[in-house]
Amino acid sequence: MSAPIPEGSLKMVQPVWHHFSPGQNHAAGELYQTSLMTALLNGVYEGETTYGEIRRHGDFGLGTFNDLDGEMVGFDGMFYQLRSDGSARPVAAEQKTPFAVVTFFQPERELELPGNAGKKELLAFLEKVTDANLFTAVRIDGAFDEVRTRTVQIQHRPFPPLTEATAHQPEKSFCNVEGTLAGFRSPSYAQGIGVAGFHLHFLRKDKQGGGHALDYRLRNGILQICTLHDFHVELPNSGDFLKAKFDDKSFDQQIKASEG
Repeated sequence: MSAPIPEGSLKMVQPVWHHFSPGQNHAAGELYQTSLMTALLNGVYEGETTYGEIRRHGDFGLGTFNDLDGEMVGFDGMFYQLRSDGSARPVAAEQKTPFAVVTFFQPERELELPGNAGKKELLAFLEKVTDANLFTAVRIDGAFDEVRTRTVQIQHRPFPPLTEATAHQPEKSFCNVEGTLAGFRSPSYAQGIGVAGFHLHFLRKDKQGGGHALDYRLRNGILQICTLHDFHVELPNSGDFLKAKFDDKSFDQQIKASEG
């Protein structure tokens, strides 16, 4: 059974149109997001928010970079840029993002995971220990027989829609590797705002490679989870965002196609 929901109501999405004053941090228990997944689907690939600013709102999370130049994974207070060639490198504070989701990760539960588990078995286990209607930060540290990843390549104007940009992403397999799967489980009602269900990125233990996790087989590992009860979305005010169309009924299928 899922863990009981603590007392108190879930604070719903609170979009705002400004940036916070310097030094203002958000507390643990809040999911902070810049922009929308549907904005990426519309080809809004340039943002003004730097990762230096993002770090004021979390030490754990996922995201991307301007021009879709790879993907971000962050944990233990460090963010990494995952490139389309499978490599990874630390993120510089001045790098900008059109979309990122972060939180201050304070695990409330730590569980040993079943061994020799594929993606299907692992996600089924995660579903049992997390709540479908709340956001949950998920971290898995372990040894993997294989992790198959893909990462989008840098794009150039005129930007194609995300489904086109991700249609031919190069894939990379990491075999007999130790590392971390990090990301979120998001409720179904969040589809379009973010990515509903599980969204995980992988980083090797040596911090030299990783990507968006497509498939994996875990040999053994430890799960840490952190349930989040506040969700804050900061919307951009760029011309690209303000002109984007957000009423496409196929967004659900597009997100599933682009995120794998």
